[in-house]
Amino acid sequence: MAQETGSITGTYSKLALPRFVSLKSARVNLRVGPGKDYAVSWLYMKPGLPVEIVQEYELWRRIRDSEGTEGWVYHSLLSGERTAIAAPWLKGKSTTIDLHQSAATDAALVAQLEPGVVTKVDECGLGWCKVEVSGRLGYLRQNDIWGVYPDERL
Repeated sequence: MAQETGSITGTYSKLALPRFVSLKSARVNLRVGPGKDYAVSWLYMKPGLPVEIVQEYELWRRIRDSEGTEGWVYHSLLSGERTAIAAPWLKGKSTTIDLHQSAATDAALVAQLEPGVVTKVDECGLGWCKVEVSGRLGYLRQNDIWGVYPDERL
């Protein structure tokens, strides 16, 4: 799936490639190429959605979403705020992802999330991420979310 973060440095941003960011705006055009003259292939309408930057060209960033769709967006439509999606690969299935009070599988449950729920990521380490969703803080297993790399520490 994803490469080790920090494996390449972006020519324009001087930041790691690939890297996760989130959508800043409520309306983000995904284009087939790096420029306003390229056709729009998709319109995102969910601010805070995590995406992965996989390439840079001047002020444009090639992104990949949790479903594998790729295209180009203007850099100012992206935010460094880290977010994640609860198990998007399970969307449509009748299952839930446990949000725990602390970073342990036997810790008390704060909530059970449906696949596809977007969370704000506060920190990650040792296989767990501290997240916030609908005003509730808790911990998700790192391998149950898309928006952070395996073993990434935040």
